[in-house]
Amino acid sequence: MAIYNPKSLKAEEFINNEEILETLEYAEKNKNNIPLIDSILEKAKPVKTAQGTVCKGLTHREAAVLLACEIPEKVEEMYRLAEEIKLAFYGNRIVMFAPLYLSNYCVNGCVYCPYHYKNKHIARKKLTQEEVAKEVIALQDMGHKRLAIEAGEDPINNPIEYVLESIKTIYNIKHKNGAIRRVNVNIAATTVENYRKLKEAGIGTYILFQETYHKESYLKLHPTGPKHDYDYHTEAMDRAMEGGIDDVGLGVLFGLELYKYEFVGLLMHAEHLEAVHGVGPHTISVPRIKRADDIDPSAFDNGISDDTFAKITACIRIAVPYTGMIISTRESQQVREKVIGLGVSQISGASRTSVGGYSEEERPHDSEQFDVSDQRTLDEVVRWLMELGYIPSFCTACYREGRTGDRFMSLCKSGQILNCCHPNALMTLTEYLEDYASDETKKIGYKLIEDELKKIPGEKVRSIAEQNIRDIKASNRRDFRF
Repeated sequence: MAIYNPKSLKAEEFINNEEILETLEYAEKNKNNIPLIDSILEKAKPVKTAQGTVCKGLTHREAAVLLACEIPEKVEEMYRLAEEIKLAFYGNRIVMFAPLYLSNYCVNGCVYCPYHYKNKHIARKKLTQEEVAKEVIALQDMGHKRLAIEAGEDPINNPIEYVLESIKTIYNIKHKNGAIRRVNVNIAATTVENYRKLKEAGIGTYILFQETYHKESYLKLHPTGPKHDYDYHTEAMDRAMEGGIDDVGLGVLFGLELYKYEFVGLLMHAEHLEAVHGVGPHTISVPRIKRADDIDPSAFDNGISDDTFAKITACIRIAVPYTGMIISTRESQQVREKVIGLGVSQISGASRTSVGGYSEEERPHDSEQFDVSDQRTLDEVVRWLMELGYIPSFCTACYREGRTGDRFMSLCKSGQILNCCHPNALMTLTEYLEDYASDETKKIGYKLIEDELKKIPGEKVRSIAEQNIRDIKASNRRDFRF
């Protein structure tokens, strides 16, 4: 029997089934233990020190107790604390991005994904570099600056060389005032050598969803193809780190397995990265299984309600306070609005989940990976966020200034976000308003920027930000950053 060891590099030891089951049993026994719950909430509260705001976070076992607790007033306390932590470290910024699907050729047999190799209904497509350029120009014309590229696993159609060539194409396209400044990569688990190549290509975050941490379920859900290898997939982040990628993103597909099991596994993975590499995940995504071609989510009997989904989001934010949290257009406007207030710091906007979808006038459905619930334009999403009091940020400065991995975490932990990320968000929002926004969005945006500039604590930083914003408005000068 494998023994739990967060410092181990073996999947069954750092994601240990016995430890998860014991944790779930402990959480169930203590879900009404108010003194324990209060002590856990107290431990998680942000504390102001001379060095900045500090948060201890929670162990997977402590967080599991909060998730199991169903006492209404305690759940409300969790929600308030999650919002407090999010505001302490990320402020009221919401980072914007869009997925870009390069190819849906795939050799895996994943039973929850329409790209599985047996699906004969779906139109198989792979973008040429000319088509990649068209997609990027379409995304730039919306105002996007940050992409997450996606491709099925297929060593013949989608080799690493194709991904690298596509990244080069994306970074080289300058259209009007548009530029993609950060490319995050969501491709299948690969080798240290290939991760090194991705690092050299200048990627931002490497993202890989575990789908499920329950090994037995994982093997059934991935019956064929290279993804069937649970250990190789689960140990991918360690190889990515070894290859020099210090920003990695975790996630599970909620609905495949029991959500409490997945929650604990996810936090154990975060603890493992911290224990071995000294830095936890840069981001955690919280997708839920959705309808798609050949996929009926009701066939999976572990679906979760919107309320449970919100609670999971809040508990992750409390447990891993410095980690960015991502929610996609899989979720409706209503659900996204709720969880943004509970810790989410990044959202996609105007997403198309089909290969070549952005350069087509009408949203194509014949090659979508999943149904998009929030189908608003980027302008509508930006305006909605501002009306809620958030700053839509198109900033990519940390990545390009080398503030990644533990350097980003130290910036976050020291409370320097307001002197760095906050003004960067306002400057990139100004770019968006000048170059892409509707008149109504501009009006709301400039009022928000005027109010938010006053919150920058450093007088020198505030003065430079104000001058840069004036320069953006008065000329075609772009890409100011702290």
